[in-house]
Amino acid sequence: MNRQKRKGRVVARTGELAQGTTKKFLLKCRGNAIEAVLVNYEGSVYAYVNRCRHIPISMDWVDNEFFNEERRYLICANHGATYEPTTGECIWGPCFGTSLQSVPLEISDGKILAYCPDEEDKGRGRP
Repeated sequence: MNRQKRKGRVVARTGELAQGTTKKFLLKCRGNAIEAVLVNYEGSVYAYVNRCRHIPISMDWVDNEFFNEERRYLICANHGATYEPTTGECIWGPCFGTSLQSVPLEISDGKILAYCPDEEDKGRGRP
């Protein structure tokens, strides 16, 4: 379905997230609540479903903390799976080579809107 026909949810305002920080949010998709995370990495914003590709559990090691100490990679608290913040690709750990499920974003009039991820993204391992 085309994004113009779907309704996006405002999850943040531009400039709200400092570089190297994250913000969790919920989306209602096909009758289900999906927890996702907005990521500001090097001034660009990305969003992913908050579910590790190794075991489908939340990744934050403390509520809303996803980055490693250096603020370079996203890391899952469970088994240390490490993900590239720009692509969601797992570069180290038990899910190596798969990717987090991406959440489509649109920036409009100072608002960041998130859209439900496509169903086909769910099973592919790549956004």
